[in-house]
Amino acid sequence: MDFTRIIELASYTLPAIVTGFVAYSFFELHIKNNDRKRAFLLNKQAHSESLPIRLQAYERMTLYLERINLTKLLIRIAPISNEKHDYENFVIDQIEQEFEHNLTQQIYMSDECWTIITTAKNSTIQIIRKAAMSERVDSADKLREVILNDLLEKQSPSNAALGYIKNEVAELW
Repeated sequence: MDFTRIIELASYTLPAIVTGFVAYSFFELHIKNNDRKRAFLLNKQAHSESLPIRLQAYERMTLYLERINLTKLLIRIAPISNEKHDYENFVIDQIEQEFEHNLTQQIYMSDECWTIITTAKNSTIQIIRKAAMSERVDSADKLREVILNDLLEKQSPSNAALGYIKNEVAELW
């Protein structure tokens, strides 16, 4: 084969290779963009479908935190007897039952938010138990009075958790 034949062959082959490479790069880029677009649309659709469920979970946990707010809880739940330990256990059982009823809501919220809600519940129970151990408390009515007086000086644990829920919901928009 002579030199002119090689140059002629190269002049036909080289443009074909460059064209093939450009076409391959273009189609690869096109396919990647379509995949990203499809993933974005699926994510957008999933987000729009899950948002109402997530908001409902936040609403239910807001209601839970409002219901375990000690001021409202002690006013709503009257003593069943004069025994402080009976009342203490009854109120704590109400908090726990309500919490167990809402356990499934944790799958729709962040781990941090769920931890704060659980901490608020545990802190509320701790306040009740601590007040019941006080020597000033000798009856169920006195237990209510001591807890309510203590809350005048400090914030209820559920209020802090409510603030966190409000911030997290605001970030959803």
